[in-house]
Amino acid sequence: MPDITAGTARFRFDRGARGPDRTAFYARPVELAALLDRIADDVAPEIGRGAVADYIPALARVEPWRFGMAVAEVDGAVHGVGDWERPFSVQSMSKVFTLALALSRGDSVWARVGREPSGDPFNSLVQLEHEDGIPRNPFINAGALVVTDELARHGDAADALLAFLRRESGRQEIAVDLEVAASEAGHADRNRALAYFMASYGNMRHPVPSVLDQYVRQCSIAMSCADVARSALFLARHGVRNDGSRLLGLSAAKRINAVMLTCGTYDAAGEFAYRVGLPGKSGVGGGIVAIVPGRCAVCVWSPGLDARGNSVAGVAALDRFTTLTGWSIF
Repeated sequence: MPDITAGTARFRFDRGARGPDRTAFYARPVELAALLDRIADDVAPEIGRGAVADYIPALARVEPWRFGMAVAEVDGAVHGVGDWERPFSVQSMSKVFTLALALSRGDSVWARVGREPSGDPFNSLVQLEHEDGIPRNPFINAGALVVTDELARHGDAADALLAFLRRESGRQEIAVDLEVAASEAGHADRNRALAYFMASYGNMRHPVPSVLDQYVRQCSIAMSCADVARSALFLARHGVRNDGSRLLGLSAAKRINAVMLTCGTYDAAGEFAYRVGLPGKSGVGGGIVAIVPGRCAVCVWSPGLDARGNSVAGVAALDRFTTLTGWSIF
């Protein structure tokens, strides 16, 4: 089993698991700090392309030319480039963490939400009526509302998420951006409709206004690329947190990564898997978190979004990352 150097860390990988054709390729040393500089240069023409999420007024004011990227290695070393330490609104990236927290308490949430790609926009009402109020997956808005409702059985879901993110990132300063939360709450008619529609089918356990408040606050948490990458390392470590304790079993961690791959970038998941080849979850704040199991967690942020709600420069940067390193699940 060869050592692979990446920045200050060394990784070990099983040659046999990769096959003889790929051993030499995966054994190349990768210096992550220099690699991220190169990626930033390569994707410079993509930065600023797309449109910011103007349906949430507070997000409409974000500067579209921002770009940051961070890689957190499984040993805890973190590398970054650009605005990698600048906080931004995590939005739907929060759904990965609330799902993990819900699953850490059992798998009952899967009785209330599916695991299939939707093929429709993230805030679509269409499938709920055909499928008796059961959302297709936990990463579209309807599914995330159900996960928040499930987590709320154990207390305030947004507070639980904040405590988890502060612990994993090592930054107690992480907080809800109150301006974004107020802006989002004032423009939440579609999410309110989704929640009440599911409630009509008996798929909400708590009052809709309470669940919606917790959901808005969790999406409005502000974090940097470094914070997000550190916080997501438990998925690269197959369920093990930064303090060495286990949040999830191997199977649950595998399943979250699988749903991220198939559903994490809305109705562009197939294209994302084709270009990037990693489990990933995007947010309309311009962030994308991606997992290389056994190696690292990556977060990239650039606010310009494509028509499906994914960061234009972010997808391009992750495409370059997996192309240059060969670090893909395929």
